[in-house]
Amino acid sequence: MSSTRPYDVEEQPWSTGLCVCFDDIKSCCLTCWCPCVTFGRISEIVDKGATSCVSNGAIFALIYYLNTWACLYSFSYRTRLRRELRLKQDPCHDCLVHCFCMRCALCQEYRELKNRGFNMEKGWEGNANKHREVAMAPKVEGDMKR
Repeated sequence: MSSTRPYDVEEQPWSTGLCVCFDDIKSCCLTCWCPCVTFGRISEIVDKGATSCVSNGAIFALIYYLNTWACLYSFSYRTRLRRELRLKQDPCHDCLVHCFCMRCALCQEYRELKNRGFNMEKGWEGNANKHREVAMAPKVEGDMKR
């Protein structure tokens, strides 16, 4: 007899392909010229605000411009994002995707978060506040009477 647990959900495909930049030229250009900004924004969302876009982006830039092995730092965020969102490891292992197609991988991760409703320019706090405002009860003015 097999038991199914709530966390045994089948992994889903990414909402966009790895090399699909035609749908979002703005983020693709950002990633092409400033991958540290794209990575910083992604990492802040994945870390749920525990780290800042600026600090993670600066670490990424430092590694990238000093020894070009930033993929070893950035792939771990792809893995965390993929596990959190229950996405398939596609087209190959996360480390290989980042080492050979880092900019495409960052663009895909950025698009995935945007497609799931995140405003990437606002960061974690801006998105969390948006969701809190929706869930809050309306303020009641004056006294309540029967």
